This record gives sequence, C-alpha cells and structure tokens, in this order.
Amino acid sequence: MTSDGGFYAIVPAGGAGTRLWPLSRAEQPKFLLQLLGGHRSLIQATVDRLAPVSEGICVVTGTKHAAAVARQLPALPDDDLFVEPSPRESAAAIGLAAAVLARRHDDAVVGSFAADHVVLDDTVFRRVVAEAVATARAGHLVTVGITPTYPATGFGYVCSGEPLDVPGAPSALRVTEFREKPDEQTARRYVDSGRYRWNAGMFVARAVTLMELYERYQPALAAGLRTIADAWHSSAREEVLGAVWPGLPKIAIDYAIAEPAAAEGRVAVVPGSFGWDDIGDFRSLSALLPPGEDGAQVLGEVDVVTHDAARSVVVSTSGRLVALLGVSDVVVVDTPDALLVADRACAQDVKVLVDRLRGTHPELL
Repeated sequence: MTSDGGFYAIVPAGGAGTRLWPLSRAEQPKFLLQLLGGHRSLIQATVDRLAPVSEGICVVTGTKHAAAVARQLPALPDDDLFVEPSPRESAAAIGLAAAVLARRHDDAVVGSFAADHVVLDDTVFRRVVAEAVATARAGHLVTVGITPTYPATGFGYVCSGEPLDVPGAPSALRVTEFREKPDEQTARRYVDSGRYRWNAGMFVARAVTLMELYERYQPALAAGLRTIADAWHSSAREEVLGAVWPGLPKIAIDYAIAEPAAAEGRVAVVPGSFGWDDIGDFRSLSALLPPGEDGAQVLGEVDVVTHDAARSVVVSTSGRLVALLGVSDVVVVDTPDALLVADRACAQDVKVLVDRLRGTHPELL
C-alpha cells in the first residue's frame, strides 16, 4: 500500500445506449463512439479531462468491451482495467474499484465519472472536482449537481440545503434528498426553486468512507467486494471473482448508497455549471451539434444533401449519400445494416423499437 492520500478517478464503462440505436450497439456502445466529431471517443474524452486532476484512473467494464477499451486507452495500465465477469449495476462496479483502491493507497479519495457523458468546459469541471475532493476529505459522500438549464424530465434531481463551510470548497451544500425523474410541472418547480440540480451520477468520497457506507447500507455487497479485493493482487483473483461476483446484489449506487446516506445527512453536493449532457438519445445529441447551412445537423463527415430540412439530425456510417427534402424535425440514422427514421419528438422511444427487435432481429442489437 502506498501512503499518498491522492485522488483516483473511477470510470464505469457499461450500458448499450439503446436510445442511440442503430448507431450504438451492444458490441460498440456509445462510450466507444465519437459522437461529437473529432477523433476522440466519449471514453477517451472522459479520461482526457480527468488525467490532470487525478493521481490515477481506473476503468471498470465488461468482458465484451475490455479489449476495445484497452485499444482506445493504450496508456491505461493493465492493473487499472477492472473487468466485470457480468453486469451487476453501478454499485458493484464502482465498489469493486473503490475496494481495491482502498487497499492500494492509504487515505485515497475516489471519484466515479461515467464514460459516456459530455462536458463542454473542462476547466470549470476540474475546479468543481477539486471542491468535491476537498469536501470528501472532510468526511462527506459528495455528488456533483449540474445546475439545470431547463426543466428536464429525463434526469433525476438532487435537493440541496445549507452550506457546509468546508475549507477549499466554498460551493459545497448539504443534500437533503434525491428525487426521481419528475413530470414537466414538477421539474419546472424544481428549477424555479433554485435548490434542485440534475443528478449526473458523479460521486466522490474517501475510499474508506465509501466502503463504510457500503457496509452500513449494503452489507452483503460489501462482504463480497471485500472478499474479491482481498484476492485481487493474488493468483486466486480469477477464481474468487468468478465465484463471488455472480452473487453480488444488482443495484445502482444511487439507490444502494447515495439515497440512504442523504437521508442521514451524510451527502454533500458541489454545484457544477460546465455544460453537461449524458447524450441519452438523438434529441440530446442534436443539441450538441452545430446546424448546417439548411438547418440540418450532421454528425461526422457524411455525404448529405438537404433542402428545407430544418432541425433534422443526420448520422450515417454507411458511406451512402443521404438526401433530405421537405422534412423537418426528423432523425435519420443510416448504418450498413439498419436505417432509422424517427420524429425528433419520439427520440426517447427508440428503446421501444430496440425491445421489439430483441425478439425479431437480435443480431442487429
């Protein structure tokens, strides 16, 4: 064990991004894609922004994507790529890395940041992370709350209370509760109050504090993670991982740890206004793409001809010409084996199509 007390980032890289089908697939999920143009995928951009503020970065992913993650992150040490035998939700994934890091580094602070989110202002983001780390050192479980820019119904919310007066973290507030995705009227009330922020699923804490919370609220999960972490740097790692992992509780860290800890006054929030999105569907992707000459938005170097196609979104990996005439507010995603045409207003419902395809065309997922 080293005794550096540094900050270590954990990047969970999972999920298929089904609302971005047919661009995002089970074999090539959205965190491996270049969704904002340029030459960096979402996971590469995530690691890029975390590198200047962390002593090290760990990525937690599944067996299906481990090789692709290693290719995209060649500088990531093998010991910092944690491979889950099967999906067990975020509490197990983050807890695995935190349990191992607690043994590697005395008094380490760890922070979890999803591999498939977008941050527009890295400088502000890093300043917020620095406040979160300072707040975590004071003993809190910390979440980063995104200052809402509109009454979103697709995000959960964090309600804040009084300031915490933490040295080095002037913005830190106590969290009073987490709220699930609201309807539009409730979301508007949240935003107007000034006390609610979007829950982006970013959590920061001392590794030992986080594991104590696991033991308090999820003792079965904590016991399994301890067993795996004890064997992690031994020849028994694969045997223990294979035996223990399938039996771990399958639950998100928000429900497992954050919500009960908030009810006991142990969670803080650091507000963040750095331009954030989880790119949950093609409508949210369109908000991040610049409009073309005709008002259509095009991802990547695509051969597109449009006329009178305002606010339409075009994504293509097929190499074919895509032509739009007299259609507005549509999404067109053209891939070599599947074509999606949808109303932008129905972007959230792409998942419904994916669910239907599981029984008819599973090979396309």
